[in-house]
Amino acid sequence: MISAFNSMRISASGLSAERLRLDTIASNIANVTTTRGENGQPYRRKVAVFQENLDNELNKQTGKYEEKLLGVKAVGVEEDKSPLRKVYDPTHPDADADGYVNMPNVNILNEMADMIAATRSYEANVNAMSAEKGMFMKALEIGR
Repeated sequence: MISAFNSMRISASGLSAERLRLDTIASNIANVTTTRGENGQPYRRKVAVFQENLDNELNKQTGKYEEKLLGVKAVGVEEDKSPLRKVYDPTHPDADADGYVNMPNVNILNEMADMIAATRSYEANVNAMSAEKGMFMKALEIGR
């Protein structure tokens, strides 16, 4: 019976991953104009990194180990190494001698597109969990 809930665990891991992705995107959008952070440098775009969450399990019939998918897991949040944008604004307090300001490497259009994709993935995981719940409820009704 425990294996019946594996798909729910997979969807739950997807929900967690997409929540982290949305939080990261929100941080990027909030810092789109931050030219001086804690380290004195302009903000760098952050990207959530995920990987498959696999479990090696011994197959009792074949005696071999098989990989079992348990969803996704967050590996971390990394900085985007793309170059910073240079904007000409000699009146800005962080402008260099030539009048250029190093701005964050955040493109608001890319962030919005990523946000839409993350929201759709989140919705898909919610729908999968709802469908699974519905199947469990029907199975309980049949068992009465």
